[in-house]
Amino acid sequence: MKIIVAGIDEVGRGALAGPVIAAAVILEKNISGLDDSKKLSPKKRSHFSDLIKNNSMYAFGSASNNEIDDINILNASLLAMKRAILNLPVRPSMVLVDGTFKPDLDIPMRAIIGGDSSENAISAASIIAKVYRDNLMIKYDSIFPVYDLKGNKGYGTKKHLEALKNFGHCEIHRTTFNGVIIK
Repeated sequence: MKIIVAGIDEVGRGALAGPVIAAAVILEKNISGLDDSKKLSPKKRSHFSDLIKNNSMYAFGSASNNEIDDINILNASLLAMKRAILNLPVRPSMVLVDGTFKPDLDIPMRAIIGGDSSENAISAASIIAKVYRDNLMIKYDSIFPVYDLKGNKGYGTKKHLEALKNFGHCEIHRTTFNGVIIK
């Protein structure tokens, strides 16, 4: 029996707006040069994202800003990971998870701190999740332009925080997060 290894990672945990996105990737061939998405330029991330999608099985999972507010960001991140794994076209025999926490599934898993830099399958998941979420935030920017989501991807930049003070939050903001709640 062939061992099918999936890597999983999430992006958007620290953002003030939008969902948390997880990706699960089963690499069908080795791709050299992969790394943690945060260490790659947007151009390299986009290049690798296309390469990964053409040479792997992958799936996305998400948890909305409302789910984040209801169950907290850690549980929402684990829920997004669980959804990504369940959305894969095949059931992996092992899942490598970036970080210290694992989603609750009846599949063998190993949590690896810094796995997005050390394990190609996790790096691949990190990259495609980041590209997916960034593109989603660019789309949201056309609906909610005052927050500069295209520029900040939902994170708490000075411009984003000023917009929250001046205009309040919108429907994609995480209303339980500091910065969104104006005290």
